[in-house]
Amino acid sequence: MSKILITENVLRDAHQSLHATRMLTADMLPIAAKLNAVGFWSVESWGGATFDSCIRFLNEDPWERIRQLKKAIPNTPHQMLLRGQSILGYRHYADDVVEKCVERMAINGVDVFRVFDALNDPRNFMVPMRAVKKSGKHAQAAISYTVSPVHTIESYAKLAKSLADMGADSICIKDMASLLSPYTAYDLVKAIKKAVDLPVHVHSHSTTGMSVATLVKAVEAGAEMIDTSISSMSMGPSHSPTESLVEIFKGTEYDTGLDMNLLLEIAAYFRDVVRPKYEQFESSFSGADTRILKAAIPGGMLSNLESQLRQQKAFDKLDEVLKENARVCKDFGYP
Repeated sequence: MSKILITENVLRDAHQSLHATRMLTADMLPIAAKLNAVGFWSVESWGGATFDSCIRFLNEDPWERIRQLKKAIPNTPHQMLLRGQSILGYRHYADDVVEKCVERMAINGVDVFRVFDALNDPRNFMVPMRAVKKSGKHAQAAISYTVSPVHTIESYAKLAKSLADMGADSICIKDMASLLSPYTAYDLVKAIKKAVDLPVHVHSHSTTGMSVATLVKAVEAGAEMIDTSISSMSMGPSHSPTESLVEIFKGTEYDTGLDMNLLLEIAAYFRDVVRPKYEQFESSFSGADTRILKAAIPGGMLSNLESQLRQQKAFDKLDEVLKENARVCKDFGYP
């Protein structure tokens, strides 16, 4: 087993999960050089809700964001989350639109495309995956993980095989709602590694409090890459702290080799400069919240859900909304 590779999420999923995706590009650029120097496998800097948020709330050009970040972080691959046939929107788009978007994303600075479909439907991977391969970039196919009577380790392994057959360069287990327990993670990684001869990347939010242990067991099972967020932008609906995982693996066969002093400097920037600025958007899910084990709301949706409920003066109904989500999921056959 070689050293574990880390994808840093602070520039995208961390603030999407904690602050409803409100971080300005201007607050990312001052720390970019240090992020570039760490030696991460990739930095997730685009995709997900960032495109929507830049236009809807921040008065920013999302294309200019990726160009500026690529210029400021030239030596570390830039990663994005691509919603399959939905690209960065909330409905499916025509094939030619998907193909052209992926082409322009690659040209503007995206190196790693994490492609997922909320329904795990292989048909919604085909066009975007083909477009990523045509662009010459890394196509990472992500399996959306959930827990239900109809989802099994065997079904996930079968899906991984079909995604590998499409040309995936790596497989990601996308535990967006923090439902993946440590021992299940071990078994799931083992099953996927048996089904496909590809690197496995594990993405797990920390909402329910299991993610650090989940990542450790996933690595022990053979996962080569993991997602983390710098400590001052971690935990709650975000991700496991980067420094904590670096320290856990230090001196072992999985040693990341990352510079702890540099990571602490990055953490100080986000703790002292960035996080206080976005306090008004802060998620109330600051610690482990085991309600999510039943509600299954993805970390990247929680802060936006809270923001929307507050705007509608309905935040007092949050508990009811969480319970309703579980009921609707069952009614619809566990999508």
